[in-house]
Amino acid sequence: MKVSVFGLGYVGTVSAACLATEGHDVIGVDVNPAKLAMIGDGRTPVVEERIGDIVAEVVASGRLTVTDDVATAIHATDLSLICVGTPSAPNGSLDTTYLQRAAREIGEALASRDPDAGRHTVVFRSTMLPGTCLGVLVPILEEASGLVAGQDFGVAVNPEFLREGSSVKDFYDPPKTVVGELDPASGDAVLSLYAGLGAPEFRVEPPVAEMTKYVDNTFHGLKIGFANEIGALARELGVDSHDVMEIFLSDTKLNISPAYLRPGFAFGGSCLPKDLRGLVHAARRHDVRVPILENVLPSNDEHIQRAFEHVAATGKRRVGVFGLAFKGGTDDLRESPLVELCERMLGKGYDLRIYDPAVVESALLGANRAFIEAHLPHLRDLLVDSVADVVDHAEVLVVGKADDDVREALGHGTAAPVIDLVRLPDAAARRQQEGYVGLAW
Repeated sequence: MKVSVFGLGYVGTVSAACLATEGHDVIGVDVNPAKLAMIGDGRTPVVEERIGDIVAEVVASGRLTVTDDVATAIHATDLSLICVGTPSAPNGSLDTTYLQRAAREIGEALASRDPDAGRHTVVFRSTMLPGTCLGVLVPILEEASGLVAGQDFGVAVNPEFLREGSSVKDFYDPPKTVVGELDPASGDAVLSLYAGLGAPEFRVEPPVAEMTKYVDNTFHGLKIGFANEIGALARELGVDSHDVMEIFLSDTKLNISPAYLRPGFAFGGSCLPKDLRGLVHAARRHDVRVPILENVLPSNDEHIQRAFEHVAATGKRRVGVFGLAFKGGTDDLRESPLVELCERMLGKGYDLRIYDPAVVESALLGANRAFIEAHLPHLRDLLVDSVADVVDHAEVLVVGKADDDVREALGHGTAAPVIDLVRLPDAAARRQQEGYVGLAW
């Protein structure tokens, strides 16, 4: 393909040079004359392993050229990759000034592009928050060009996953290729750039692609902070943190895995809350500050509060709750987030009916009975024997458990609003329905 790359920083330079090695004809575009001069001479403006040799090779072969003229680049190419910077503003917000400027200049160039040259696809590779592409940049492109996105020109979001220091390696061996496509033709054009790289491909809506990069980077930061806090506390306890983490990392079923990474309701039970409190207490006792660990339980509590606020927002007072134990397949009520949610609703005067076939009040023993007597002493009066009893009572339904009988009842339709804490199997369709609220989706 004939490709223009806007913004010749780390991402732009690496993308332009590597695409040229794959046989594409690439035009690099930048407003900085020093960068243009360096690349034009076959030298790299960024320090990165292998990039110097690659730039020299593709410039010498003529597959990579540079210009500061936007119209020249757009008129001569089939697809443009926008790699301009999106720095933080002083208040932490995203500064999209360079993105908007690039979109306007590209739109103006599209207006004068020969229509017989075929459809041009504008691809945003810069990191930007969900809604930026469709809500900010596409309107600018359409206004400046007088054309219709998805019809007269293509638009896509293609976040990069290039780490400084190993970005060339990451380009040729990416963890994934994500394309947020305005229409299928736009997605096809982007994926043709990376044919043969072999990474898993995800074709999604633009806002999903925009969010992907933020999720990755915040999780990477969370992992680093988590490991460092564990290391600081382990040192004070006389433990080699690397020995501990070696064991932690070996578990690919629960630890380094998809486990626990599907948004849902809050965690609970007899282990996680207790152990988090114990570790944080040990850190305080040793004067080790662990702000990430200290805020896990408050974050969990906020998720329970979100669920309560969704119930309150319905304005209904009779509430039916499916599920009470902290997870399916058990009658363990200790520190169950559903018990906490029910306790908050009762405290605010809501009239509850609860169905959980695994929980039989008369069979609760030991610590389990002690916990529920402290938090829901009138549980016997709240539990009902069937799904139908809940549905008949409720003006709003809270789904904390979705066994077959619950799903069957909800599948028949209900006039009551549904607060979904577990993501029902048909949640994607339900999201479009009035009265349905998914807690975290």
